[in-house]
Amino acid sequence: MVLQRIFRAVIMGPPGSGKGTVSARITKTFGLNHLSSGDILRANINAKTELGLLMKSCIDQGQLVPDDIISRLILSDLRAMDNNSWLLDGFPRTVSQAEALDDVYTVDTVINLNVPFQTIKQRLTSRWTHLPSGRVYNVDFNPPKVPGCDDVTGEPLVQRDDDTPQTVTRRLKNYENQTEPVLEYYRSKGVLETFSGTETNKIWPHVEAFLHRKLSPVNQRVA
Repeated sequence: MVLQRIFRAVIMGPPGSGKGTVSARITKTFGLNHLSSGDILRANINAKTELGLLMKSCIDQGQLVPDDIISRLILSDLRAMDNNSWLLDGFPRTVSQAEALDDVYTVDTVINLNVPFQTIKQRLTSRWTHLPSGRVYNVDFNPPKVPGCDDVTGEPLVQRDDDTPQTVTRRLKNYENQTEPVLEYYRSKGVLETFSGTETNKIWPHVEAFLHRKLSPVNQRVA
């Protein structure tokens, strides 16, 4: 689909909600540029940029990276794409980050994936990761072509410590506590659209239909 105007969206959802899969389908179907905060953070840490070194220092000391450092990092990447449509994944995670984003850009829509925690727990404990790239596989619905090996490099996959049931429960609770205010922030602005379900393949058609409506030429002219 060729967009008639710049369209900026945020996708939200707990770890294991299928956010990565839905993001990939959105970028492929609608031609949005996908920006993952995790990828941006990793790239800056690996490149030893000024902000990357600051973040690594926080992480090494077991501290949360301050909002303003994360916001500066993400906004720096977004400024390089000023004339492009994008889908932002993993940012904002706090209201102050959402406000920092709003100070610079107008977010057209926020897609929120609402998947039951029990479903996510089952998914995450089936997850295997290729650590160097961050590619994630699920033995139930997105298995690697060769069991235990990354599709692209053939390197071994590992199960991360944070995919154990106890850690997953804690991460989901933390996500809920941290992001509920952000969802409320976007809800109050009238841009939040929530999609509920237990299977990505059943949620996706609703997301796709919503974005087709949102991005149809008639709506774009009105907007």
